[in-house]
Amino acid sequence: MNKTICELFAGVGGFRLGFDALGSGWETIWFSQWEPGKKMQWAHDCYVAHFGDSPDKNGELHTGDDIAAVDKTAIPDHTLLVGGFPCQDYSVAHTLSSSQGIEGKKGVLWWQIRDTIIAKRPPFCLFENVDRLLKSPAKQRGRDFGVILACLARLGYSAEWRVVNAAEYGAAQRRRRTFIFAYRNDTRYGIETTQRTPEAILQEKGFMAKSFPISDISDITDTALPEDIVEVSDSFGFAFQPAGYMTQGHIYTASVTVAGEAPILLGSLLEKCKDEDYYLTSDRLQKWDYLKGAKKIPRTAANGHQYVFSEGPVAFPDPWDRPARTMLTSESTLNRSSHVVADPGTGRLRILLPEEAEKIQGFPVGWTGCVTSNGKPMPRRMRYFCMGNALVVPMITRMGKVLDTIIEKES
Repeated sequence: MNKTICELFAGVGGFRLGFDALGSGWETIWFSQWEPGKKMQWAHDCYVAHFGDSPDKNGELHTGDDIAAVDKTAIPDHTLLVGGFPCQDYSVAHTLSSSQGIEGKKGVLWWQIRDTIIAKRPPFCLFENVDRLLKSPAKQRGRDFGVILACLARLGYSAEWRVVNAAEYGAAQRRRRTFIFAYRNDTRYGIETTQRTPEAILQEKGFMAKSFPISDISDITDTALPEDIVEVSDSFGFAFQPAGYMTQGHIYTASVTVAGEAPILLGSLLEKCKDEDYYLTSDRLQKWDYLKGAKKIPRTAANGHQYVFSEGPVAFPDPWDRPARTMLTSESTLNRSSHVVADPGTGRLRILLPEEAEKIQGFPVGWTGCVTSNGKPMPRRMRYFCMGNALVVPMITRMGKVLDTIIEKES
């Protein structure tokens, strides 16, 4: 079986870097990256600067277009569909023309993934999302993930998932993300998996168990998805756990205890900084201290209800002897979530350097500092934004190693 990849919502190429690091012959033959409402497509142009552009089957370039406007049938055939898509409102309704048709909310990117699966029928898929996907929305816990699984089941796919804290598997960031591995039921892997128990899949034999080893597993709970996706949207709710497996519309899920690997510590990634632009100024130290501190603030809701908003403290500065916290797109700005560190050269407080942000995500140093395909260097603020949007590259490489063994058997 060919090792070809289609990368949706590609950002600056985290999935591609993760598979390229394997050196086992994976080839990304098409990608898509488009930031809505932005005149300058910095992430797309950074991707092209490093990897070049990718024509579709008609020889046309649409990698920087809105994926909703892309003809999915023109995407080159591929073995693996990958993408990091946002957690959105996945509710659906029946179309007016057919009681069997479904229609999701406009702008929800899962439907672009589903349309690509329908058009190209890739044997395997690997997706990334935030950890709260399993519990969304708050008023109907589990509905959104249930809709995704129901879509995959209807299209003839099974799936495994795992919520992964990257620092627990040797990375430099305590970033928790949901990874979903879906596979067509008629693949050899799909057929062999039906001969295993859910316990074996979740604990030892499954894709996620091999990618992210565990030492223990809780009792497995299970449920069946309604066949009608609209019924899932309207009334389904379920307590999804961090590990799970779905096949033929039946769900098995459990919490797990990770086997554990030593993380990379933040202090080992820091560089000596000579640029005053990165240091905290004395006139803003009080604001930084307030944002990072614990708070209890009386507030009044729109309906007149009075309550107390509270939040605990954030380490200030961030300790050297722990992995970094989760990096957000707002990294480097004056806010509670930005990292503040003591510089190893001066001991003074400063924000992270863009190169340090890249190392925390597992990207090569200077990856976003190149001159992009539009001939301009990426602005500093966008470098942080792109890293906040990125995934932890070594986690992709871990899963790629397991996928290599699966592909070897498919041929």
